[in-house]
Amino acid sequence: MKKPVRLLSVGAFTLDTILRVETLPVHQGKFMATDGVQIASGMATSAACAARRLGAEVSLWASAGDDAVGDQLVAEIEAEGVDCSLVRRVPGARSALAAILVDAHGERIIVPFYDKRAQADPEMLPVADLSAFDAVLVDVRWPGAAALALAAAHATGRPAILDADTAPLEVLERLLPLASHIVASESAARIVCGQALDPETACAELAWRTDAFVAVTGGAAGSWWFDRPALSVRHVAAPRIKAVDTLAAGDVFHGAFAVALAEAKPVEQALRFASAAAALKCLHFGGRLGAPDRAETLAMVETHWPAD
Repeated sequence: MKKPVRLLSVGAFTLDTILRVETLPVHQGKFMATDGVQIASGMATSAACAARRLGAEVSLWASAGDDAVGDQLVAEIEAEGVDCSLVRRVPGARSALAAILVDAHGERIIVPFYDKRAQADPEMLPVADLSAFDAVLVDVRWPGAAALALAAAHATGRPAILDADTAPLEVLERLLPLASHIVASESAARIVCGQALDPETACAELAWRTDAFVAVTGGAAGSWWFDRPALSVRHVAAPRIKAVDTLAAGDVFHGAFAVALAEAKPVEQALRFASAAAALKCLHFGGRLGAPDRAETLAMVETHWPAD
């Protein structure tokens, strides 16, 4: 049996309270939820859990307070099989929280809280080097750690993957040059490019600003990636599904993409694998709890992209 790939996931670590409502509020008042769950989550954390379900060995480098919430976060993610020995606990700091509303169409409102003390830049990597990992995935929520991890991964020739999501322009401009692979949301691409561009154009614009692999995700519309040899943008359609909950779909996408890259899959196959995993997640309420296993994901890939 082939040895599992090893991933390092770096970034957000939050306690999410997810409530399902019929419609998202447009005015003040009291709204009754039809379902609810409280889970350890965050972009990098959800990606780590998704990658673990897909067969990778995963370590999480994140930061939390030394409070009871932090204890709960670590215990829950360790129960998922993710190594949390690298998680930093900051004395006196509060662990991150997020309140999330999900409507009947799977769309959501997210209100996170991060204690700046817990998000302070680390002075160094938590390990001597990253040669033991096959790929490194970072998000934009802990920029100091992300920068260290991307630079170290690049230096060791490992895929240095940036989940480029909505963030201040200065954060994105700090991290983009350090990544070997950039998978950006439409909103992040527009922040960097400074224009209201469609995803295909945004992908091309972003690709001209870097030598890295560039893809832009568009949810149900699929993803676009820049084919440098052909100097053109290519599209990967997303499987058609009826979404129940899109929360953490992007995180699952990034986790699956990182697994596929670490396994040396060609980029288009990696994007298909990631798209299949994200689509399957959207079929279930509860954020990252809907992340699929490897067999489910491969079956979805085979169904939507049968071998020629």
